[in-house]
Amino acid sequence: MKIKALHMATLAASAACLMLGGCSSLGAKSWDRDLMARRSMQPVTHPLIAGADDHIYFSKEGASGGRSFDGGGCGCN
Repeated sequence: MKIKALHMATLAASAACLMLGGCSSLGAKSWDRDLMARRSMQPVTHPLIAGADDHIYFSKEGASGGRSFDGGGCGCN
């Protein structure tokens, strides 16, 4: 019975190693970095508009956001 548990543990460890090895090639290659650095590829292409949107969102929600402000719900702060 102990041998079967040992085989199962070995099988589980092998499967875990194979799954973790699949994530090793994530990321941009060195020849693709110029394409990724373009303004159109950035998550926020217009920082002023994104800041205003975040201010309105977090003012209406009444919660503090990533830009360290909170509000009451009227959007006047």
